[in-house]
Amino acid sequence: MNVQTDESETIWYLEMLHPEELCAKALPPKTQLIRQEIPLPTMNRFFYNEVGMLWHWTDRLSWSEEQWRNWVEREALQTWMLLFQGTPAGYFELEAQDKAVELSFFGLLPPFLDKGLGGGLLSAAVGKAWEMETKRVWVHTCSLDHPYALKNYQARGFQIYRETRTS
Repeated sequence: MNVQTDESETIWYLEMLHPEELCAKALPPKTQLIRQEIPLPTMNRFFYNEVGMLWHWTDRLSWSEEQWRNWVEREALQTWMLLFQGTPAGYFELEAQDKAVELSFFGLLPPFLDKGLGGGLLSAAVGKAWEMETKRVWVHTCSLDHPYALKNYQARGFQIYRETRTS
């Protein structure tokens, strides 16, 4: 994810190399995880905009409908949605790459932050990534993300393999 800010930012690249490294946390009661079997670019755009507004996600804000379709309608991409009490609460995108799966976007809608859903959703995302028969699951986050994002990734078993700073 690209971000724009006047401040310097740190970007952490994290990976997990074996499914046994996942320190899973269960999803709380009254949640349901649903895969978008039929690609809906407008749904991905909605989640990207709404989840990302607090975390300075900007790289896709100017995408056309065609760009969204080209991203979402690929076999390499899976989009999953979290329902909490029947209401959309969050999502994640998994992108199959050469011998790897990237957790390309992940997050909760603002009304569902700090309700104990993040660890379970991340555990579910990593579990689904390992089901894609990969040798590596990776993600990146930055200092502009949720204050507990890096800790959540590390608590689930991810290890930092690279760190960069921008100004």
